[in-house]
Amino acid sequence: MKIIADENMPYVDALFGDLGEIEYVNGRTLTPEQVSDADVLLVRSVTKVNAALLDKANKLKFVGSATIGTDHVEVDYLARRGIPFTNAPGCNATAVGEYAFIAMLELAQRSGESLQGKVVGIVGAGNTGTAAAKCLQAYGLQVLLCDPVKAEQGDKREFVSIDTLIAQADIISLHVPITKDGEHKTWYLFDETRLNQLKPNTWLLNCCRGEVIDNRALIKFKQQRDDVKLVLDVWEGEPNPMPELVALAEFATPHIAGYSLEGKARGTFMLYQKLCAVLGLEANKSLTSLLPIFQFSQISAQTELTEAQLLTLSRLVYDLRDDDRKFRGCFNTSSGFDLMRKQHTYRREYNAISLTQIQSTEQRNGINQTMLTALGFN
Repeated sequence: MKIIADENMPYVDALFGDLGEIEYVNGRTLTPEQVSDADVLLVRSVTKVNAALLDKANKLKFVGSATIGTDHVEVDYLARRGIPFTNAPGCNATAVGEYAFIAMLELAQRSGESLQGKVVGIVGAGNTGTAAAKCLQAYGLQVLLCDPVKAEQGDKREFVSIDTLIAQADIISLHVPITKDGEHKTWYLFDETRLNQLKPNTWLLNCCRGEVIDNRALIKFKQQRDDVKLVLDVWEGEPNPMPELVALAEFATPHIAGYSLEGKARGTFMLYQKLCAVLGLEANKSLTSLLPIFQFSQISAQTELTEAQLLTLSRLVYDLRDDDRKFRGCFNTSSGFDLMRKQHTYRREYNAISLTQIQSTEQRNGINQTMLTALGFN
């Protein structure tokens, strides 16, 4: 069995090596000829899986995408051909949620403010938006959810309109899939008009798809509204973001919000499980066996933590400043964006750390064991 896999997908050898011959490819430049004799195709979001790519792939019996979204895959085309397909919904939700939360802690310190007391608006209450809300609510923040699609589907959570969210939120974090049509399309959801509605000193984070914000309008807006702070992990025109916009962001990264080792492993593992089911094989590999031991797995704290100490602790699993610095130095080179994504192999999630001996003070105004557990620490 021939398995074509994106060269940036982790743990493929460990999980699929026993199932067939693996050939690694550049997912962004994949051609029909390269997949013509493939039995299995494993991709990420950079590969457009459509009739043009797969027309010659007559042996193909499975397509897997280690991503939450499916906007890069013509699912109906695969269904018509009877080719089983799976993605990995929720695989990196925790990572994206923690990225957004850590970015907010970083912005708070950089601006000399406290994150506590802020009202945060989450646009998109799917897997990643829910994970972000979980962190924020664990930290005691008021969270506003906006997701008209979920509301229409009968989701019992409380939702607000996009206009209400913009009017009330101090921080807005975007977590929607990209949709170009329909009543609730998200393409340029934040256009010039919506950007101009942002409250003074709003923090705007985009961790989903670059085109959810009109990037050219955002450049013009930010040049006039320096009070608004930006954290951008996704960009129009990836892998070639607009240099003017990178310069205007407080933190900028190359679409790696979900790139924890746990999230990467979980995504590939979900494809492995599905392929085994399609082939009628037992999935005898384990997810935990893929992950290396974390060097800071045991942390002891004698008292409740301050917000600054929580940020220091968070930087053990992920220091956003490092990625921001590296990205600014390489994004405008020919392969800098993709190379940085490929080499991103160090980030962990909060659950990699076990905390011990945290004692509550009489004032009980610090960050205690209960709050840290709710954030995801062991």
